[in-house]
Amino acid sequence: MLPLITEPEELQKHLGDPQLLIIDLCKPDIHAQGHLPGAQHLDYSNLIIGQKPAPGQMPDTDFLVEVLSELGLDSDKHVVAYDDEGSGKACRLLWTLDLLGHKNGSLLNGGLHSWAGEDRPLVGEPGPAPATTDFKAQPDNSVIADKNYILANLENPDVRLLDARSIDEFNGVKVLAVRGGHIPGAVNFEWLSAIDYENNMRMKPVEILQPLMQELGIEPDKEIITYCQTHHRSAHSYIMLKAMGYEKVRGYLGSWSDWGNDPGTPVE
Repeated sequence: MLPLITEPEELQKHLGDPQLLIIDLCKPDIHAQGHLPGAQHLDYSNLIIGQKPAPGQMPDTDFLVEVLSELGLDSDKHVVAYDDEGSGKACRLLWTLDLLGHKNGSLLNGGLHSWAGEDRPLVGEPGPAPATTDFKAQPDNSVIADKNYILANLENPDVRLLDARSIDEFNGVKVLAVRGGHIPGAVNFEWLSAIDYENNMRMKPVEILQPLMQELGIEPDKEIITYCQTHHRSAHSYIMLKAMGYEKVRGYLGSWSDWGNDPGTPVE
């Protein structure tokens, strides 16, 4: 229905389509001030457990199915996700949908920044509540990596680790877990480097991003595992790679909050 990275002008043509489900992950007060017509609000806290030491872990499948069913999701709906930051929250939703087996999803390129910044319609009043559906999850574990999977593949030449955190986090200068540093063999590409701040927070085009990935050894024929601190920023990297045509991409759900807080894991 729509490409993985969807431009505002293309989405606007489909507003009102009954097969479209627009999900807004903006902060509640931002949603109340103005949101896309027909958009349903989803609080980001529903996508994560939020408990230390690894707050980005995912709630159980039954809970997510219930939340998504209340939003009106079913197997025929095409989801377009957006937020009011750099699209990290929206990408975490899209990755979650991938994991649950719902592959019909798109990111609104630039999110609320591009939509509102280019004078497209917003509404402030809440719309009618959607009819609750009976969404069925069909989990796809090929899009997820855990600590044991990474440990088993640290020496695998066909697996690459992409760290989406800041360079200070990667180098252990800024420490947000018991230990600082990065997973051995990982390369650093801060997720913000993929965002075009001069074009309403859109994702930079493939022709700019592809050479950067090649320089880092992030090649399309390899399996790529993305991680950050909680798999928020790295969910953006996951969607970036999928949009670039990478077919074998996984997200490390626990990310550094899981790895860096475990005294038994190796660290560089």
